[in-house]
Amino acid sequence: MGEITHIGLAVPDLDQAIDWYSKVFGFYTLAGPFEFEAVEADEENMTQDLQGTDIQKMRNAHLMSHNGIGIELFEFQQPAFNDETPPLHKGFFHICLIVDNLVESIERIVQHGGKQRSKIWQTTKGKPHFLVYTEDPFGNIIELYTRNTSEMYANK
Repeated sequence: MGEITHIGLAVPDLDQAIDWYSKVFGFYTLAGPFEFEAVEADEENMTQDLQGTDIQKMRNAHLMSHNGIGIELFEFQQPAFNDETPPLHKGFFHICLIVDNLVESIERIVQHGGKQRSKIWQTTKGKPHFLVYTEDPFGNIIELYTRNTSEMYANK
């Protein structure tokens, strides 16, 4: 059996992303920021084992939500983060968070440099099951739910 513990997101500015996810969603820093520099690392290291030897310098931090699911933020410094758009229909393309108030959450996202990508959708007629797609200031898509996935899609 598997359980989701965290999602990894690449961002161009780690400090800005930590601040954004803290202010907008109430995430707190669990660990880090950590620094990786290949010139100071052991010949065998986790960073280059996963990302390849091209990665010479990066920073990362673990943030936690109130329900214990985390976001691990990565700032790739060398080679630098760039503005390439990943393939839109391959692999992971968004994260989903449950929020108490959809409209207030959208307003906080926009107020802090993010944006609303879709209209608010009701997934089950007559029930408080709503979702909306938004985006952080770094281009990562964040879907917002008013209920957990089981409540939103069970018995459809």
